[in-house]
Amino acid sequence: MAVLAGDDPAAIERAANRLAAGDLVAFPTETVYGLGARADDDDAVARIFAAKGRPADHPLIVHVAGIEAARHFAPEPGAAALALMAALWPGPLTVIVPRHPQRGAAAAGGQASIGLRMPGHAVALALLRACAARGVPGVAAPSANRYGRVSPTTAAHVADEFGAALLVLDGGACAVGIESAIVDCTAAAPLAPALLRPGQLGRERIEAVLGVPLRERPADAPRAPGTLEAHYAPRAPVHLFDVDELARRVAAAPAAAAQTVAVYSRLVPAAGWRHRRMPDDAAAAAHELFAALRRFDEQGASVIWVERPPPLAAWEGVHDRLRRAAAAAPVESLPSR
Repeated sequence: MAVLAGDDPAAIERAANRLAAGDLVAFPTETVYGLGARADDDDAVARIFAAKGRPADHPLIVHVAGIEAARHFAPEPGAAALALMAALWPGPLTVIVPRHPQRGAAAAGGQASIGLRMPGHAVALALLRACAARGVPGVAAPSANRYGRVSPTTAAHVADEFGAALLVLDGGACAVGIESAIVDCTAAAPLAPALLRPGQLGRERIEAVLGVPLRERPADAPRAPGTLEAHYAPRAPVHLFDVDELARRVAAAPAAAAQTVAVYSRLVPAAGWRHRRMPDDAAAAAHELFAALRRFDEQGASVIWVERPPPLAAWEGVHDRLRRAAAAAPVESLPSR
């Protein structure tokens, strides 16, 4: 794998040339690493779907260098979206807006709307600006992992997914660690925008910009990335438990379970368990969440037991990712006496 230092201007130029030519490039954002292709080239975007094994009707997020670049794909984003862009870009926020009918169809999964984001990472922004200088208005980029699996937060994680053929810009570990919040701004007034996916950018801050409460996801909402019921899953099945239930299961488990079960919790089990302590701070937990799940896979865990996060607004994004990671876990994977 060609891993290049993201702070090297020559590496940025090389990556931008690859993207302009229709090739794939992985790059860091403040949320997770993305697998990018030029968003104005449907054939290039199709390479993302093929590489990830992702259905072509599942939309991607298009990363842009600013509001004016966003207008290439969405000439009339609407007042709510413009307010969010002005206040919260660059940052971990994706807005879904009406799409220009002749632009970005493949990246949008064929929908009349499109998700746009200006990332808050110096390497990503340098790459997007270099792409713009080459006539590339935006880069479609889902997380740089196989479809449905744990998102990557380091260049090494990307290497584990795709091997030696992919050019990767290394920007270090992602600061946020879970994907952006997604707000649907396509509904006509007086309907308020809807939160389709929570992130570390809390709903209170988003609502403060909008001046109205966010709606919950409506039944007719556009399809959006990362909103499938089962998603973000490591190889080992994940099970979520309230702290009392987790304590009961740890106490009742056979001795051999400590060798095969990984525990991610604020509850500290007895010595001998494969345990990683969940941070008390929601932002710190989000930052390490996907890396922790990947590490348990590397250690050969057969199942992962996770303490359910606190029911607080700050933890909404972490809880969403864990709930989706646990959605496909078979009950029979739990060790028993």
